[in-house]
Amino acid sequence: MEGQIRQSLSGFYDVFSDGTLYRTRARGNFRKKRITPLVGDRVEFESETPKEGYILKILPRHNALTRPPVANVDQGIVVTAVKAPDFSTNLLDRQLIALEISQIAPVIYFTKTDLITPAEIAKFETLAAGYREIGYPVILTAQPFEQTGLAQLRELLKDRVSVIMGQTGAGKSTLLNHIAPDLKLATGEISTALNRGRHTTRKVSLMPVAGGLVADTPGFSSYDTLTLDYRELGQYFPEFAALAPQCRFRGCVHINEPNCAVKAAVDAGTVLQSRYATYLQLVTLLKNQKPVYHKKK
Repeated sequence: MEGQIRQSLSGFYDVFSDGTLYRTRARGNFRKKRITPLVGDRVEFESETPKEGYILKILPRHNALTRPPVANVDQGIVVTAVKAPDFSTNLLDRQLIALEISQIAPVIYFTKTDLITPAEIAKFETLAAGYREIGYPVILTAQPFEQTGLAQLRELLKDRVSVIMGQTGAGKSTLLNHIAPDLKLATGEISTALNRGRHTTRKVSLMPVAGGLVADTPGFSSYDTLTLDYRELGQYFPEFAALAPQCRFRGCVHINEPNCAVKAAVDAGTVLQSRYATYLQLVTLLKNQKPVYHKKK
């Protein structure tokens, strides 16, 4: 049979197939080959009863994350507070880049809009328009969690596997509770069970929300460090990648080269200056990064 892992807990994997959830374990050779099944994996399995079965094979993954440990993620909802904590275009861009690297489609959801003035809202509208121009869905309403914004997000969640990410205090769990109020108690229990240092149990699951599936562990944080060649960075800025063929030089890094289409677009105001500033900062960071050598065991 084929199915999708919906939950992992203490070495057990709950696989959903044809409307039924099967409790399974991984075959012993998985450990020998150092293969760990992940929530979100499509798998082949055998099971005589829903309470007992074995995973035989993990089908090819589209992508895989380490925090949360979920595979085959379609999109990441970047929950971004406009205030408290203070908004940072740099942090937002780093989160978007991390999703691009992981081949996960980003969605930007602004929260805490009730804490800023109408004039500040207007500035965020301009910024949101710039991100929409890149191709990112952006949800920004005058009041946080307005029904129009929630309806837009519900439509985006439908038929997709999503992760929720953002700074502590940005409102990730609150957003989930507005989308699916019945999750309120479950979210609290999950966050308690995942309290690092106090519990050895690690429970990860995909929750049915708005016709899609959402990982129950907000806090995707793979954007903390980037490990790639600085010359590859531009391809993870969609607007840079689209302009690159117009640059004079193949392999243009968009910094010092003449006749660079990206720099021309920044000067013309068709590429966000803040995005280019983030790019320059990250290029410098990646250039100065010391290589990591892994010792052979």
